This record gives sequence, C-alpha cells and structure tokens, in this order.
Amino acid sequence: MIRWGRLTFLVATFAFPRAGMAQSRAADSLPAGVTVQMIADGKQVYAGHGVCYACHGQEAVGGMAPSLADTVWLHSRGEYDKILATILAGVPAGESKSGIMMPARGGSSITDDEARAVAAYIWSLSGR
Repeated sequence: MIRWGRLTFLVATFAFPRAGMAQSRAADSLPAGVTVQMIADGKQVYAGHGVCYACHGQEAVGGMAPSLADTVWLHSRGEYDKILATILAGVPAGESKSGIMMPARGGSSITDDEARAVAAYIWSLSGR
C-alpha cells in the first residue's frame, strides 16, 4: 500500500503539471483569438448544420470540393483569418482555383461565431 501511495503522489506531482504545460504550449501556438474549445465546436458545426462535409467530405479530405486536411491551400496560405474570410464571403466560380464555387458560409446559415469556430477547426487540420 505504501508503494501505491508513493506512486500516486509521484504521478500527481510530475505527470499532471507536465500535461498542463503541454496544453498551454499547444494553446500558445493557436492563432490570436482561437481556443481549443473553438476547434472542437468548429468540428461539430462542420459535420453538422454547417454542412461543410457535403462538399469537402466527412473527414475533410475532399469530395466535390478540395481537401481541407492537407497543407495545400488554393485561396490563401492557410492563415486563420484568410480561412475565415473565405468561409464568410465564399468563392465565386470565376475566382475558384478548383473551378467549383463556394457560397458564402457554405450555403448554410451559420452565425459569425460558428464561422469562426469552423475556421479554427479547418486551420487545425493542416497539422500546424
């Protein structure tokens, strides 16, 4: 029993603070204004009422529209604010480098906050 008590103490003392440091480092690498919760919320909107999956695929690897889960960007360099701008404004067919137009907000009625969350999720997919 004493060994388990020491093990518990050691785990609590050394493992949890390090896990917290890893999370704060990960949060530090996010774009300004983006949180880990936004990314999680964005994934839900993407796969739900945002209907992003209808064109970009359930796993965002492409379908009728290009993949969002790689490092290839057609209309920006993958910066969070540019992704958000693309979601909000859409991409007219004449400006689309894939030849496929994207309506503003993907043709859905997502709110500005939901658009920010989806942009955070999409930003996170590029493996940053």
